Amino acid sequence: MLRKIDQVLPRTKKLLCLLRNYELHAKEMKGTVLEDPIFFIKPSTSILPHKNSKPFAAIELPEGSTEVHHELELGVVISKGGRNIPEKNAMDHVLGYCLTLDMTERTVQAEAKKKGQPWSAAKGYDTFCPIGDELFLKEDVKDVNNLELFLNVNGQERQRDSTKNMIHSIPRAIAYISRIMKLEDSDIILMGTPAGVGPVKQGDVITCGIKDLSKQYTFVVENKKYTYDIDSKL
Repeated sequence: MLRKIDQVLPRTKKLLCLLRNYELHAKEMKGTVLEDPIFFIKPSTSILPHKNSKPFAAIELPEGSTEVHHELELGVVISKGGRNIPEKNAMDHVLGYCLTLDMTERTVQAEAKKKGQPWSAAKGYDTFCPIGDELFLKEDVKDVNNLELFLNVNGQERQRDSTKNMIHSIPRAIAYISRIMKLEDSDIILMGTPAGVGPVKQGDVITCGIKDLSKQYTFVVENKKYTYDIDSKL
């Protein structure tokens, strides 16, 4: 049964993103494969839900930004929360899967790395976590470890790889993360990006999806001009 991701997102508190979970991506970033599924957190305010019609949802390039990269990832949606979850029980806590992008301001990230500072600014801008609007329930996905993800920019293929090449499995990630912090209903774990990450600019069109499972999602890239914005709910 296919659900819409917007049934989940209002409850999503944490986006937990794995680092270097594909060997070829680790190599392209001149990094090493990590022994544990190390992760960072993006704020829920970075979520950008997909729209089915024009105008498509827009990824905003921060004012003054010099290099924003796309990173294609499988999202794992948590059903029931828990702490210290054993690997053997981890899949009992999975509701389903979605397609996500982890957008990164690479210049900001590089500067933070050089200074030994956190990456929160590079990863946490508003709209920096585009998400496909489909939620694929766990029981309807035949083999989550053999899904082919793809991403194109302006019709040119940038990323294509299979989840079979993930270094750390979904159960391993859930067990590791839940030993550090409680997982909650509707949290989303981003399982790391394959190789092929690269820059986007104003006017670019990103299309992405999961072969033979999802439709093709479209996001556009626009420059962001900062204005004073008050939350009307306050």
